[in-house]
This record gives sequence, C-alpha cells and structure tokens, in this order.
Amino acid sequence: MDTAPVSAPVATSPPQSHRKVATAAALASAVEWYDYFVFGIAAALVLGDLYFPAGSSSAGVLAAFATFAVGFLARPLGGVVAGHLGDKRGRKPMLVLALTLMGLATTGIGLLPTYETIGIAAPVLLVLLRVAQGVAVGAQWGGAMLLATEYAPEGKRGVYGSFVQLGVPIGVVSANTMFLVVGAATSDSAFAAWGWRVPFLVGLFVLGLAWYIHRHVEETPEFRAAERELAEKEKGEKSSPLRTILRGHLGTVFLAGGSFAVNTATFYILITGVLDYTTRELDMKRSAVLAVSLCVSLTQLVLIPAAAALSDRVGRIRIYAFGAAGIALWAVPLFLLIDTGSLLWLAVGTFVASCFLSIMYGPQAALFAELFTPEMRYTGASLGYQIAAVLGGGLAPFLMVLLLEATGTSMAVSAYIIGLSVIALVSIKILAGRASSRAED
Repeated sequence: MDTAPVSAPVATSPPQSHRKVATAAALASAVEWYDYFVFGIAAALVLGDLYFPAGSSSAGVLAAFATFAVGFLARPLGGVVAGHLGDKRGRKPMLVLALTLMGLATTGIGLLPTYETIGIAAPVLLVLLRVAQGVAVGAQWGGAMLLATEYAPEGKRGVYGSFVQLGVPIGVVSANTMFLVVGAATSDSAFAAWGWRVPFLVGLFVLGLAWYIHRHVEETPEFRAAERELAEKEKGEKSSPLRTILRGHLGTVFLAGGSFAVNTATFYILITGVLDYTTRELDMKRSAVLAVSLCVSLTQLVLIPAAAALSDRVGRIRIYAFGAAGIALWAVPLFLLIDTGSLLWLAVGTFVASCFLSIMYGPQAALFAELFTPEMRYTGASLGYQIAAVLGGGLAPFLMVLLLEATGTSMAVSAYIIGLSVIALVSIKILAGRASSRAED
C-alpha cells in the first residue's frame, strides 16, 4: 500500500510540559522563517541592483528572484538529509543543526560585500549562502513540526502543529517590521548602502535559540518508541527511512507536495512578487505596501490556529480542501483589486487571499504528520513539504515577473495560481480516497 496508516499520539505523558516544547518549536520556526523571509524582501527591494547589475531593472529583479528560488531548490536536500537522520537519530539534533546553519548563513549575507566591491565573487557567494539558507529551512520544518505534534495531547495534534505554522506569519511580520523600521530611520541612499543589512544581522540571535533547545528540550516520546522498534529491526536487517519512503510511499510524498504547492506559490507571490509588482510597476510606496503585508500577516496569527482547531473536530482534509478551493476562486479578483493601485483594495485582496492560505496552512502540519508512521515521518513529511516549496514557492516570484513581462497582464499570474489549485484539489481528493480505504480496512 502506498500510504501509511495514521498513528495515534503516544498516550503516556512526557517528562516536560506540552506547552514548553510547543513554544520552543514555534520559536524555532519563527526565527528560521524570519531569516528566510528577509532575503525575499531584500530581493524585491535592493539585491538586484547591488549584486546583479544589469541594463534594466527587470533583469536585476529576475536575477535576484532566481537567487531567491535557489534557496527553494536546496530545501529538498535539507529535508532528505535531516529527515533520514531525524528518523534514525532524533528530531532535536536536526532542529538544532538547522537553526545553527540558518543563523550563520543569514549573518553571512548581512556582511557580504557587493558586486561593486568584490566583483563576480559577490553574486557567487550570495547564491551559496542562499543555498545554505535553503538547506537549513528544509531541515528545520520537519524537526519543529514533529516536536510539536509528537508531544501534542490526544485530540489536539492540529492545534499543536499550528504553533509551528505560526512561525511563518510571525517571520513575515518580524521581517517586514525590521525593514519598515530601518527604512524609516535611514535615507534611501543609506538604506541602499547599509540599512538593508541590519535585518540580516539579527540572524545571530538564532544561535542562542539553538543552544537553548539543545540544552533544555528533550526528544519526543513517539520518536523514543519508534527508535526502540527501529533498533529491533536493524538487528535482523538494515533499514533506512529514506529507502522505505522511496520504495513504498513515494506516491504519498508527491501527492502531499502537489496538494500544497498552490499554498506556497500564492504565499510567496503575495509577500515578494506583489511587493516588486506594486512598487516597480504600479508606483506604490514601499513603506505602505510593507505595512499592508505586515497587517495582513498579523491576521494569520488568529486564523491559522482557528483552522487547525477546527480540523481537530471535523477532519483535516475537509478544511484543507476548502482553503485550496478558496484560493482558486479568489485568484482573479485578487489581481483585479491589486491593479487598481489603491492601498485599500490591495489590503482587501491580499487579506481574503491570506484567509484561504491560513485555512490550508493551519491543519497542514498535522495532516502531513499523519500520512506517515513515526519511524519514517520526518523523512516523508519533510519531502512532501519541500517538494511543494520547489514546485510552488521557489519559482513563483520569478515566474510572476516572467509572466508579467511576457503577457503584460496580471491575469496570467491568476491563471498560474488557478492551475496549481486544480493540482491541489486533485491531490487532496486522491489522499482522501486512500484515507477512506484505510479506514474501511
């Protein structure tokens, strides 16, 4: 069978509180995503001119967004390596390693000289540091998600998984706030010269959180139980979580990725593609667009856990599918509103889109965790998530610029979102059918 049976949380109480572990996992997710998102904002605002000088502003932005996409291409590598080791050696060590790598890479970007100073070495090093960020976030999500969901009380896996999902809007809010504060405190020339570096240097604080988790957070009870079972199996034969996934559950991995690509694509279109489009093409003010993005992201802090809690009551698939359908239906109105050039309609359009994204994102951690048994869960869930990141998020801002340049209309971007929504709904339907078959068995 291609899918694994849903496993119930371990009933015994862990030696440390559920909330302490969930808080640590949420903080890990928040700081990791903050570091990841500051690159996307900087790519839309300054990195093209500083590291990829070209004859046109569009070419510079395309190069910067291509570098942004490179981080997504590296995420499956982080997911595979950390997933394999996380299923064999533990969730916590991989999370600590991911946080450390992200902190070092982000700080390195903040200190990196520009093309004008060191020539071609500047964009090369920028790409390498972005790859390191991609590996780190690919490794991080599975570890943080499993710390939260595998410590969750019975019947609350969705809610506890959503604590990690909150790291995304918290990261967006924090990154936008940092750029707004630095932009307000500096002139345009000072911002371009050095101000943009300040949000990256905050990455140093990630190292402190990595140390705290290493010293004060214990391994999850579900992994400890799976570790004992894995040790028994290894006595008779060599086992590998990655090999198990590739041989028997690869279809589930791709269905999970297909179900979520529209969420990641739409999300990155909203926080990076729209920022570039509104400031470069519609002549809207950078600070105003950032403020709208910040306010919309704040609403996700309520919507994500609410959707997750509802999924604990009525089922993951139902809530998840509703969000995907909503994204498809809103894709055209979204850009019709943005094209007005009005901040009010920009806020309305992105807010409604954000609601549907939150409805999908809330139950997603628990849904992906429940697709796989504990001994291969880190590998399977991480691969599904990172495949979605590559197919959706990594290429979305880049493709958005290409589509706008090629067609001259934002409706091409709407069509792209609708196409991914159809893939999501088909994938969800197949996953739901398999879940029903397992229940009947």
